[in-house]
Amino acid sequence: MLRQTLALLLLSTSVSAAAQSAPAAVTEQPSRVFAGSDLFGLEMADGPQISPDGTRVAYVRKAGDVMADKMRSSIWLVDAKTGEQVPLAGSGSQFSPVWSPDGKRLAYVGMEEGGSPQLYVRWMESGATARITGLPDSPSSLAWSPDGKQIAYVMHVPGEATKFGEAPAKPEGAKWAEPLEVIDRVTYRADGGGYIKPGYDQVFVVSADGGAPRQLTFGKFDVSGPLSFAPDGKTLVLSSNRRGDWEREPNDSEVFALDVAGGALTQLTRRYGPDHGAVVSPDGSRIAYLGYDDTHLSYQPDVLSVMDRDGSNGRALTAGLDRSIEDVQWAADGRSVYVAYDDKAVRKVARVDLAGKLTVLAEGLAGGGIDRPYTGGSFSVSKGGVIAWTGDASGGARPANLFVGKRQVTQLNETQLSAKTLGKVEPLDVTASDGRKIGAWLVLPPGYQAGKRVPLILEIHGGPHSAYGQVFSTDDQLYAAHGYAVLFTNPRGSTSYGSDFANLIDKNYPSDDYGDLMSAVDAAIAKGVADPDNLFVTGGSGGGVLTSWIVGKTDRFKAAAAQKPVINWISEALTMDGTGFTSRYWFKKQPWEDPMSYWNRSPLSLVGNVKTPTMVVVGSEDFRTPVSESEQYYAALQIRGVPTALVKVPGASHGGFTARPSQSAAKASAILAWFDKYRTDAGKAK
Repeated sequence: MLRQTLALLLLSTSVSAAAQSAPAAVTEQPSRVFAGSDLFGLEMADGPQISPDGTRVAYVRKAGDVMADKMRSSIWLVDAKTGEQVPLAGSGSQFSPVWSPDGKRLAYVGMEEGGSPQLYVRWMESGATARITGLPDSPSSLAWSPDGKQIAYVMHVPGEATKFGEAPAKPEGAKWAEPLEVIDRVTYRADGGGYIKPGYDQVFVVSADGGAPRQLTFGKFDVSGPLSFAPDGKTLVLSSNRRGDWEREPNDSEVFALDVAGGALTQLTRRYGPDHGAVVSPDGSRIAYLGYDDTHLSYQPDVLSVMDRDGSNGRALTAGLDRSIEDVQWAADGRSVYVAYDDKAVRKVARVDLAGKLTVLAEGLAGGGIDRPYTGGSFSVSKGGVIAWTGDASGGARPANLFVGKRQVTQLNETQLSAKTLGKVEPLDVTASDGRKIGAWLVLPPGYQAGKRVPLILEIHGGPHSAYGQVFSTDDQLYAAHGYAVLFTNPRGSTSYGSDFANLIDKNYPSDDYGDLMSAVDAAIAKGVADPDNLFVTGGSGGGVLTSWIVGKTDRFKAAAAQKPVINWISEALTMDGTGFTSRYWFKKQPWEDPMSYWNRSPLSLVGNVKTPTMVVVGSEDFRTPVSESEQYYAALQIRGVPTALVKVPGASHGGFTARPSQSAAKASAILAWFDKYRTDAGKAK
């Protein structure tokens, strides 16, 4: 059915008025509204890196490839003044650009078709490019040494698998079964990566002119970037969790100084909680880093701190901001730090001086994904303080473009989307029953006429500690093009509104967030947009949890589609990829110590109330909210006789649920077909 639906999407056309008046000569024209086939033509700016002198920006341009059914990444170079841009030469995919300290070279990761990711360097004056490595796995967290002679990176180093006993000797030429697999790690699989291969992530350094790399860190511990050189090039700063029980305490990393010559590690931070994202100041006297004291709340914001290079005199700079900080970058003079953070569903770039004074420099960042309207975006800063960033100035009508300072320098998607009538995104005023203001937006169907009531889809974000914003979303535009208004909100538990708001659901999820969502639906009805007799609900991950919770609480929705939900918190806690996370941060006790607290928050406990036709959608390789969660719900609904269908997205992980454009389009089409089946308004699809 999904293949048939996609075929219809790819053939979506409309007939012109002139063609209708001449039956003998029908002319087909492209659809004027957003369609599934349009996903292949979308582009998005990501990962901007401005040169040290601020004259050029290297950014990653993600674009759909209809023949390969994937989003490809290529690096483009943009003149910061004129906006003229040229692609980096080379085939395959390129990503993770990093300028050399003098701006004369650009290091990046490239991957030829069928090959493994490798480290490349481009000489900007001549345009010559050389492959620097021949690695078995992908390098990450690239960092140039201050003299430009070396590049450090992180890479996985294979280890020996655990063995118990051995099989008999295999005769020559015999075809035997695969050998036994022994799993002995606490976290033994990762969503999007599959079952974890034996080994650990380690730091390497290689000559910028090529040659054999040298491994700098060892042991049965992972190392995390970013990597940051001290000005003398003798020390690298990184983060790592090197506790003896690190597998059972995964959220307790520290900042370390690594001696590049000898490999000695010196621990610089010492507290319970994650310390990470460390960057050395330009003069080498200080280190800025992120982290917090872990108190096992479900939401805890990353705070920007600085310390002396030896780890002494640590102090927080943004503790009073009550927003989670990301992406630390020092100003060239070492007197302030540039950061990004979300504030009331808007991502901002700010400069924080060493006294903690914060000055916002850019806002409206966007990027990172296009299927749903999550906040996102990235930035970098030149030595002169010029900021390159990805954002959206269209109010949610375009994927992320590249900006330099306050000026937009790319016009991605204009050729394609300027010919489309998109759904308009506008804020909706919502007040919860306890008087709290709830961030919410409506996406109106193309050509919507004020005062007309239309079917409404309540679309709920995941996390639950994340946030939607007024940015472009392919799911929402596809729903709107089909005649639905789309309501998306930030109920309690969402980030960017402060810790108190996020932790209203701490150890109590789902709970009163349900009431916030119902208040938003009531507001859409009161505004005269939503047809109260044609309400529908969907959401993914945490949104899938709330979708299945909602249909257990109310019958006001005509149909529902729970995407990659958690249905039973006990089974999820013991089968998810991050084993131990749920039971530590979302509940007070382990499942066997207090099973009823898990059951009372599980949508499965309400399945006896469900009457709403409910589709269940999940990726076949989802290790975050495993497939078994969706299958439990589907089975329970079938047993009860509630109309249902189980839709699996082949090969898709939790995080990569919509990574393939064809599957993203087909998934949205399947949900629309399910909702259409239960619509009762005059515009119901035939």
